Amino acid sequence: MVGDLAQSEPAGPEPLPPVLSPRSKGTGPRPSLGAIVRRAVPFVPAFVPLAIVVAIIVTLIIETGLTHLPGLLGSNFNPTPSTGAPSWGIMVFVVGSFLTAVPALLLSMVVGLGIAIASVTYLPRFVSRILDPFVDLLAGIPSVVYGIWGYLFVSTYFGNTLNPFLYDKLSWIPGFGGQTPPGSGLGIPISVFILTLMALPITTLLIRDALRTVPRDLWESGLALGATRWEVLRRVSIPYGRAGILSAAFLGFGRAFGETVAVAMVINIEPVYPHNVFQGTGTIASLMFALLDSAYGNYQFLAALCYMALALLAITLVVNVVGRWSISRLSATEIAGL
Repeated sequence: MVGDLAQSEPAGPEPLPPVLSPRSKGTGPRPSLGAIVRRAVPFVPAFVPLAIVVAIIVTLIIETGLTHLPGLLGSNFNPTPSTGAPSWGIMVFVVGSFLTAVPALLLSMVVGLGIAIASVTYLPRFVSRILDPFVDLLAGIPSVVYGIWGYLFVSTYFGNTLNPFLYDKLSWIPGFGGQTPPGSGLGIPISVFILTLMALPITTLLIRDALRTVPRDLWESGLALGATRWEVLRRVSIPYGRAGILSAAFLGFGRAFGETVAVAMVINIEPVYPHNVFQGTGTIASLMFALLDSAYGNYQFLAALCYMALALLAITLVVNVVGRWSISRLSATEIAGL
């Protein structure tokens, strides 16, 4: 009887069929080449940006050879001298790039923050829907249009009115006085003005989107507690969207630092350190644009352009890395505070 009971007991779960059973390591048919390709194809687009950056860097390094890399820290730039060895110092143009990009970034952030606050907080919804597309329209205007407008029309106002006014009223501030009075309207002030207009759309759009991500419950709770709109904005909305505002600052700097055509048309390129803001100088991007025609058939100019492109790319990459690190730290701090 015991044997009969033992025979009647269930023998346990049946083994899975071969198709469904887990395949042991090193056993079973190997995937075909077509299957491997099909599995790898979805991952290829993710590596396209990395491949492009690597291709640009490798190409520029090959073209320059990095033989004159130590000379980049100098201030004398003359790749084709009549006598003597060529000089490759581009620090004048690095300084000029920062002299134009940083003030333009500050102005675009202030103006963009004001536009975003007015659009999100104070203006009625139907008015915001009418005015918001004009910010997008500014982003779609080609840079050469900004440049020709600044060169033909805005420079006249700067040369006749604004620059003399700044020279007379602010000459006691270092950088606004000195022995070099303002001449034409071309130079650093109009370059900062044009770059501010060109960086304004991206800063405004990102700040506006950051303020609109604030949950409606937080906003209404602050108003219900008796706070004004400005107090809720200052204590709730801006701290909540500060990661997006910081992103706007870094992207706006990249837009202003790398602008080429518009700056080349209004900055009055000179390879010197400016004694005041009214004197001409140069940026890396504008000088590359000015030397582009000379690079055809001239290896020295071609190498000089590649050196400047490497310097511009390196500065941009460093700024982007610092920006991403700052934003990630800020986001981590926000998460830790929840």
